[in-house]
Amino acid sequence: MDVTVSPAGWLAWPGHRVRCALGRGGVLLEKREGDGGTPAGVFPARRVLYRADRLGVLVTRLPSAALAPDDGWCDDPGDPNYNRQVRLPFAARHERLWRDDTLYDALVILGHNDAPPVPGMGSAIFLHAARPDYGPTEGCVAIALPNLLALLAELAPGDRIAIAAR
Repeated sequence: MDVTVSPAGWLAWPGHRVRCALGRGGVLLEKREGDGGTPAGVFPARRVLYRADRLGVLVTRLPSAALAPDDGWCDDPGDPNYNRQVRLPFAARHERLWRDDTLYDALVILGHNDAPPVPGMGSAIFLHAARPDYGPTEGCVAIALPNLLALLAELAPGDRIAIAAR
């Protein structure tokens, strides 16, 4: 199954079309670390991380794992773990995956700049829950949590997220 994301802020999969938030920098053909843009392209849905303490058992056919309070993601282009999940504390620049808000209660890791990661070409590109006001992300795609859970129930290995440029 392909999931499509329009630069106008809509995410669609068979039988569904829902509002989405994109990066504060818009959709970019040439993604760079820190530009706030959502990368254009077609990316495999790699795996799911989720807050079992908030969601219980997650329904998905994608590989999945429960998050722990010490989970992070390296976004430091100078570190060998760039664009990889890491354990905290972690000396290089990183993002916490265990958040106080609900944005990362469930997230899909997209296969952007990961095979292998090229330093500076963007990291931590996820499909995750949106803020209530659908405020912009730092480069991810975000939809309402109920929509995300519905999509996760249908996603399977080999499915892709196609993010269109303007």
